[in-house]
Amino acid sequence: MSDTGLLSRVGAVLTRFARGYMPSPFALALVLTFIAFAAALVHTGGDVSGVLVAWVEGDGKIRGFWSLLAFGMQMCLILVTGHALASSPPVSRALDRLTALASTPRRAIWVVAATAMLLALVNWGLGLIGGALMARRVGLRARREGISVHYPILVAAGYCGLLVWHGGLSGSAPLKVTSEADLLQVMSPEAFEALGVIGLERTILRPTNLVANAALLVLVPWLLVRMMPPAGRRQAATGDSEDDASSPDAPTDTFAARVDGARIIAALALLMGVATWLLLVAPRGLGRLNPDLVNFLFLFLGLALHGSPRAYAQAVGRAAGGCSGIILQFPFYAGIMGLLAGSGLLLSAARTLAESGSEVLPVASFYAAGLINLFVPSGGGQWAVQGPVLMEAAYQAGMPPERLVLALSYGDQWTNMLQPFWALPLLAITKVEARDIVGYTAAVMLLAQLVFVAALYVGW
Repeated sequence: MSDTGLLSRVGAVLTRFARGYMPSPFALALVLTFIAFAAALVHTGGDVSGVLVAWVEGDGKIRGFWSLLAFGMQMCLILVTGHALASSPPVSRALDRLTALASTPRRAIWVVAATAMLLALVNWGLGLIGGALMARRVGLRARREGISVHYPILVAAGYCGLLVWHGGLSGSAPLKVTSEADLLQVMSPEAFEALGVIGLERTILRPTNLVANAALLVLVPWLLVRMMPPAGRRQAATGDSEDDASSPDAPTDTFAARVDGARIIAALALLMGVATWLLLVAPRGLGRLNPDLVNFLFLFLGLALHGSPRAYAQAVGRAAGGCSGIILQFPFYAGIMGLLAGSGLLLSAARTLAESGSEVLPVASFYAAGLINLFVPSGGGQWAVQGPVLMEAAYQAGMPPERLVLALSYGDQWTNMLQPFWALPLLAITKVEARDIVGYTAAVMLLAQLVFVAALYVGW
């Protein structure tokens, strides 16, 4: 049997398992909440009232149930502004030219995976929305042109940007350790004096990290291509095109209608918005883009490219329905963070794993970060919990601290391939369920761990 046939069968088995046993993302969030609640109860000796309060209030540094409201709104705006931008006539034509490269099933997967991963290495938000939009666009084009690509694998390829983002220019942990003020928040003065500030040349620009990312850019699409089922069992994209241009402005003589359809308003807003964005981005660079800056740019570009306030409002309205999963589930994941942090369980678990010995410490930190990410799917939140423990462990073990920074980064992004939290915008745009893609992303995760562990031990 060829490697393609074997990997195709592996992908089919994992997908059948996921479809049979993986609950919906919301049900999974509830199950994880119950698990976290039970574990917190055990850790606190049965302090029910304290654990329930921690569910909402956290521990002070990491808050609970309502702590992701602002972030949830950012995610909704990333979804709707990115979706509306892609549906504008100019961007739609540009995407047509890019998707034209996907002329075969193999090329379709390579185009989507490479786009998602390269964008995520620049900025995680760009990778998240760009990968989703490319997967949807390429899938619909393949259906129209009779290209027999398996759409769930195409969507999995669009999600793989979240496998590499923390080792890229917007990685939370590598960026945090470049600042003396941020480091002193997680390190003792003695440890900081010994270890000092950790520049990007020692983390994301380190040759081993660059090689690991380059390897994943090749290995991930290679694996996905080989997991594609035989032509007779492939699924095409479903639903109607998401790229219909906005309805043309209806001719009318009323002043209100003329204002609603005025192109000059969109043009002036673009000028004002882009000038402001450049002033904000120039001192920090593209690597420090945050969701607010991504949304700010997408909003004004989308308004200008749709040509009028009326056309843009219609495009945003069509995209807004995809936010339901984010609105419903983000509070429960925030509550899980509060349960684990407020009970002290998260810090205790991280400290225990970090004290495993100098030779085992990097890989133990990697797997600990992967486990914590299932319950605290936030790079910044994970750094707040695990970062102090790892920096102190590096100091005590005499180990280069950047090694553990990368261990945390790799572990955090690694289990994104199992965690549907980050997939919610992608699922809304591509119109698939998490159980349809997780068999393929789980296989990618198993392969990626070999690359990540090698990067933590080779060349140190």
